[in-house]
Parts: sequence; C-alpha cells; structure tokens
Amino acid sequence: MPEETRLIWHRVAQHGELPENRVTTVVAGTRSIALTHFEGTYSALDNACPHQGGPLGEGAIENGWLRCPWHGWDFHPCTGLPPGGFEDGVPTYPVEVRDDGIYVGLEETAARVETVSDRMAETLVAWGVDTVFGMVGHSNLGLADALRRQEERGRLRFFAIRHEGAAAFAASAYGKLTGRPAACFAIAGPGATNLLTGLWDAKMDRSPVLAMVGQVDAQVLGPGAFQEVDLASAFEAVSGWGQTVYRDSKHAELMNLALKNASLRRDVAHLIFPNEVQTLPASEGAAPGSPEGRVSEARILPPRAALERSIEKIRAARRPAIIVGHGARFDMPAIVRLAESLKAPVLTTFKAKGQIPDDHPLACGVLGRSGTFIASHFMNESDLLIVLGASFSNHTGITPKKPIVQVDFERMALGKFHAVDVPVWGEISATVGEWLDAFPEGTDSQDPSAEIAGRWQIWRTEKSRRAQDDRGNGLNSASIFSALSEAAPEDAVITVDVGNNAYSFGRYFECRRHSVLMSGYLGSIGFGYPAAMGAWAAAPERKVIAVTGDGGFAQYMGELTTAVRYGMNITHVLLNNSELGKITKEQRAGRFEVWKTDLHNPDFSRFAENCGALGLRVRRKSELDTAFAQALAHPGPSLVEILADPELI
Repeated sequence: MPEETRLIWHRVAQHGELPENRVTTVVAGTRSIALTHFEGTYSALDNACPHQGGPLGEGAIENGWLRCPWHGWDFHPCTGLPPGGFEDGVPTYPVEVRDDGIYVGLEETAARVETVSDRMAETLVAWGVDTVFGMVGHSNLGLADALRRQEERGRLRFFAIRHEGAAAFAASAYGKLTGRPAACFAIAGPGATNLLTGLWDAKMDRSPVLAMVGQVDAQVLGPGAFQEVDLASAFEAVSGWGQTVYRDSKHAELMNLALKNASLRRDVAHLIFPNEVQTLPASEGAAPGSPEGRVSEARILPPRAALERSIEKIRAARRPAIIVGHGARFDMPAIVRLAESLKAPVLTTFKAKGQIPDDHPLACGVLGRSGTFIASHFMNESDLLIVLGASFSNHTGITPKKPIVQVDFERMALGKFHAVDVPVWGEISATVGEWLDAFPEGTDSQDPSAEIAGRWQIWRTEKSRRAQDDRGNGLNSASIFSALSEAAPEDAVITVDVGNNAYSFGRYFECRRHSVLMSGYLGSIGFGYPAAMGAWAAAPERKVIAVTGDGGFAQYMGELTTAVRYGMNITHVLLNNSELGKITKEQRAGRFEVWKTDLHNPDFSRFAENCGALGLRVRRKSELDTAFAQALAHPGPSLVEILADPELI
C-alpha cells in the first residue's frame, strides 16, 4: 500500500464567519485558498482559476456554480469541476469542521528547491551589497523571495519604499556617501521606468548603483503583454552595463559582472529578470559568485612624464590654489596635507562642500553660484590651479584663464571642456602622495592664512547683517542656516535638495566634519528626502539631516511613512515659501512674467505628525534654536517646517 500522505491542518475560518452560498479567500500556511459554503458544506478550492489565474475567492456563487471574477468561467463550489464534462477544473483540499472552526488540510511542504534567484542573491551579498531599496510586486516575486531569505539570514536589509523613484535616489545617495553600491528593485513596466530619474542622478554623479527589475514572462514579450516595456532599450542610455537574465544564462556570472561594472566604473548596472526565470531551479553544483580574484588594487600611479610636468608647475607656483570636487571625497586627508605643505588655499565645488572643514586655516568654502566671494577671490588671485576630482561644471566656474594641473582617474574627464596645461591620469591619493614625496619641505609659495581669515571675517559680518533682515513675510535664509550651523552635530550627513534652499545652504551653512550629498549634474528636484533615507541606511550611527524646499519634498512626501516604518533617525529641515522660488527668480531674470510657480501646501508639520513623526512649525526667528534642538534630539524621523521668505535667500 502507498504510504499515507501526511496533512498539516490550518484553521482558516470561524463558525458563522462565511454565510451559506458564499465564497471568500483564506490563507493556509503560504497558500491562497477559495473557501466555499454551499448547501451546508464547506469546501476548499485552489484560489487560482486554471485559465488566467483569476482569484476565485473574489468571485460569486450563482445558480449553483462558482464563477471566476475575471472571465466568468464556472466551477462547482465543492468539486471544482467545470460544467459540460471539461477536465480543466481546480484542485480541492480536505476540509474538517471542528468545534473551534473550519480547518483545511494541506500536504506537508516539500523542501524548498534552490533557485537561480537564490544563487544571484547570494552573489549579491558576497560582493558586499547589504542594502536594497524597492517595491515587491507581481513580476518580481521570485527574486523578492530570494532577497527575503538573505534578509532573514542577516546578510542584507530590504527597505520597502512608497515610490520606485525614491528607491533609486536612496541607492544613489548610498553610493555617493560610501563609494559602494546599493541596489534598487522594481517590477516590470511602470515600476522599472520610475527608477530612471534616480538612476540618471547616479550616473551623472558617478555613484555605483545596481538596478534589478522584473519583467513579464519571456514567452509573451513582443505582442504587448500587460506592463510590457522594452526595458533593455529603456535602460540602455542610463546604464554602463546591463543584461537580461535568461533560462540558460550563467546566472551567478551575470551578477558578478553587474557588480563589477557598478563598483569599478562607478556607474549604473542593471539586470532584467523575466518572471518565469526567477523561480527556475538552480543548476546542480551551481555556486554563487564573489569578487575574489576579480578586483585588483585601485592605486593607479600617473605616467612619469605627466607627474614630472605637474611637479615642475607646482614648484614654480607662488600662489597655487587647490580646487577639490566630489570625486576627491575619499582622498581628503592626503589633499589637506598637500595644502598645508604648499600653503595653498582649498576651494571646493558645491558637491564637495564640507570635504574640508570651513574652520581650517586654508579652507575658502564653495566656488561658484552656490558659494561666496572668498573662494572666487583666491581662484582669481592664484597663479596655478590644482584641480582634483572636479568636473568643471559651469555652475562652479573654474576659470580656464589660469594654468591648470588636473588629476582624475577617468581619462575622458581630463580637459573635458577645454585644454588644461597638465592633465594627469591617476588615482588622486596616489598622485598626491607622489607630490608630497617631491616636496618634503614644501615650496616657496606665499602663506595665505591671514588673508583667508580676514576674508572669512568680512563674510561672517555680512551674513550677520543679512540674518537681521525681516520683511514680515517669513524667515530669511541667513538666519535659518546660521542656526542650523550651530545646532547640527559636526559629523552629520546632510542631504540637500534642488532650489533656493540649496543655494542658500551653500552660501550660509558652515561645515565642520559634515558630509554633504546632493543631486549634482542632474540637479533633480525631489532628491533630498529619499537621499536622506539612503544616507541613514549607509551610516545609521551618524545624524542625518535633510534640507529641502516645499516643492522638492512634496514630490516624495509619502516616503516620510517609510522613514517612520524603519525608525530612520532623520531630521528634516523644510523651507516652506509656498512657491518654486528658484523658478520665480529665473522667470524674472529672463524678463518673463512670473507664472505657475506658486504652490498650494498643507501644514507639513501636521502631515508629519499624521505619519507618526515629530512635526514642528517655525514662524519666528526666535523659535529656531529650540525647534532644531528638539528635532535633533528626537530618536526617529522629525520635521521642522520653517515659513521662509522667498526673497531673502
């Protein structure tokens, strides 16, 4: 006799819960079941119609037949058989009516079969990816289950966001802060396309990111299936590397290549997972991948001839100035030693704000539209510019009229917009180390420290004057960022959105050991709050502060509920001036009529409270210090809404 099948019994309903002649959906273990009550009998049918998977538990019993809600096919409520003698019925399960409720018996679940998604997820974590931001949906469920298993083992964290665009921005910010990739995750169609803006931000700012997206079943690609988008074409321009995962692919190897490209090229990599491929059994003996034996040491020394020419230029300079960009963020200890050896003022691009503390004797702050006259003065007075990891954005305004030594690991970035005197290809720290060896006693350059201190004093006096301005229409930006400069922990991570709030932050906030993240070359409004989520995931031990305007925050304000869900310790400084202030300013500068830049806003502080965060509203300058102190001390998400004057920026 065959061995008796062992059943696991699950209580799925109470007595009287399901009326006669009705059907409902119940869950037994992990299985969805259509429970019927017909002619005094409880029956359990598989919840999926065999034709298109319609949920039978959402159907109705009509004239003695259970009707599928999707296309009206009928089945007997007890046997699952269709009328007319057809054989495409639905499976049924044993039911027992016990004293304490209705039970369904399911066969003991067999051991889970390892899938290609499991091997790829294991490869993902082997490369050090420990953070995924995304949304689980119908076309990525197989891969989602593999990620779930890695999270349960403590190997990664999955943050379920409210909008896929926020997932991509968060992953981009994670990469900007750490230099390591995070992943973003979405379904086919609109979920995948929602990632694109954040991925473009990552690409343009050289932040490593992996995008993983579901896709419709491969066999229905082409005719136009529901949510079918040509994702390979959609991602082609934004990704440095991308592939579709097929049945016969080398699955772990694809993940190896994706993460190698993202990490080493500091770019976007993406993988497309057709739905049916995600749950294929892993090949026997298939092992996960890893970076072992695939990544070399990153120290690239410059060519000797270029190095010697740069040394000659630096030795001859009497007023050299160093300009650092975001690309030099992991090389600052060596750069500061070089500046001290050469007695060279250090200017930063806006993206590099905070990479040298503003109270360092050689720090001159931000150069360009978001900066001050201190940095521009020392650029104009220099006889040599040493440019490290900067992209020569027109917003920064590095003058081509001065002799320039430029160092970058990317050869295409050297002399990108105009010729420079000495382009040096190499890693910044390696190159700076060679310079330090060449100048053990420094050079004969002039010491600018006293002049720098004097110009900072002039600027701080001007900031104090501006902080007193009051038109009776909200707080001025100088007072807001003066108070924030005093209140913010000196090692906080600060994410900044796009708009007048960002320009004012660049001018007025004084950095110590802060890390500042922004949407640089893309300049995408809405970056600020999702970026704070990414920063918190990357460095939960540091205080994270998001600075946004009302226009930017409103684009992703639903993510405040994500921050509450995960207890993210984010302090949000929201400047509410009820308009898109930067666009208003540009319309006036272009002699256009101001049009459609006014905003209808809620009380954001009350919105924060409704989401479960701390919400504070500031109407007067005298309230700033107390509000910042209270918000920064709060252990979870907090929001300080400041009614700001759109003109006093």
